[in-house]
Amino acid sequence: MKTARPGGRPTREEAANLTRQILDEARITFATKGIANASIEEIAARRAISKHTLYRRYPNKQAILEAVVERDLTGFRTALAQAAKQHGRPLLALRAVAFQYFLFGTDRDYAAFYLSVTAEAVLSASLRERLAVWSSVALEPMVDVIIAAQASSAVVAGDASEICGVLIDLLEGANNRIRLGLRDTPDEAELRRVFESRWTIFQTAMTPKSN
Repeated sequence: MKTARPGGRPTREEAANLTRQILDEARITFATKGIANASIEEIAARRAISKHTLYRRYPNKQAILEAVVERDLTGFRTALAQAAKQHGRPLLALRAVAFQYFLFGTDRDYAAFYLSVTAEAVLSASLRERLAVWSSVALEPMVDVIIAAQASSAVVAGDASEICGVLIDLLEGANNRIRLGLRDTPDEAELRRVFESRWTIFQTAMTPKSN
């Protein structure tokens, strides 16, 4: 493996590792301080790197936020898409996607960042616009599976995005219950129980009457 010479340019691996570390620290800073109160200087200090190095990669705080979200979106969409491929039957695929979404939301570190973004978006029109775009992109795999389930008559007809919103509302309530639990690590059986109760409600409400 190639290594950088002292004082020379870093290798691709070193550059990628530094970028990952910067985004990790930025995510933590945004989650703990809030978007408005976080600063590039603080993010740089957490990694003990110069502001010049950070500014070379990201010209401003918005650029860092976009990079953090873009990385999360890629991982999130990939996880949902892979969950959808676990089953050939659309309704079972939708259930798998919903459970994967639920698992993401029960992660306290993951949730802390996005709850911070959401809280500030309430007072920021520009951030609300970006959040709407991010949410739409993130949920495309779920909407696609809902459309497939509708085509197989497993889910009622209607706006797939609206139906997705109903499912997300149910899952977010379940996420919140788990996140605010006293356990540091949620019990797997409890996770399953809480998810299944919400999935049953969704399925009961969204199954065509003729079925």
